[in-house]
Amino acid sequence: MATPRRVVEAPPEELPRLRMTYEEFLAWADEDVHAEWVDGEVIIHMPPKDIHQNIVGFLYTLLRLFVDFFSLGAVRTAPFEMKLSPYGPAREPDILFVAREHLERLTEDRLAGPADLVVEVISEDSVTRDRVKKYYEYQAAGVREYWLIDPRPGEEQVDFWVRDEDGKYRAVAIGDDGIYRSAVLSGFWLRVDWLWMEELPDPLLTFAQIAGFPSDMIEALQEIATRGPQPSPPQE
Repeated sequence: MATPRRVVEAPPEELPRLRMTYEEFLAWADEDVHAEWVDGEVIIHMPPKDIHQNIVGFLYTLLRLFVDFFSLGAVRTAPFEMKLSPYGPAREPDILFVAREHLERLTEDRLAGPADLVVEVISEDSVTRDRVKKYYEYQAAGVREYWLIDPRPGEEQVDFWVRDEDGKYRAVAIGDDGIYRSAVLSGFWLRVDWLWMEELPDPLLTFAQIAGFPSDMIEALQEIATRGPQPSPPQE
């Protein structure tokens, strides 16, 4: 069975916490609050750093393009609640994907049940939460695939877990070519080195590459991206 890495080294979490029922949490929170409800406690998240937001933005756009183009389901980004089970925790993953066959779980207010794929990007205050607490919560609730990205300087690593037939996460290795191929999103692959680039790749061009667009079309998109937006033609 796969186990989270470097748990002992995780710094203590020092986030504001409030005690309340889930019903009180729903009445208290609004769409501008980035908070999670776990075991009668509310965890209010600190604002993420730029590196965190850059990676989340890149992956969200890339996944959204892929999922929408192939009509595979829906992609959401935080803050959006995922209520893992009726009596379980309410989490707000950085990114979640719901497969088309499970879209009935997606309501206007939240995802009522587990996502099929969850992506979490580690911050300094979330190491234990992401590597241990969410790992076991997602495994137990039935999240089929879990990506955990650690972009902190000197700690750069990505872990991929897929839930097996026994309901346990098994670690999935990155290929010798540096590419991870998703078990849940058929045909989707990710070159892990993209995440550590000083300037992240253009999501549209990256999507075109992953989706297998012809090389001449990718080159045309690259040329358009290089030129930048063109002025509007003069009105007659």
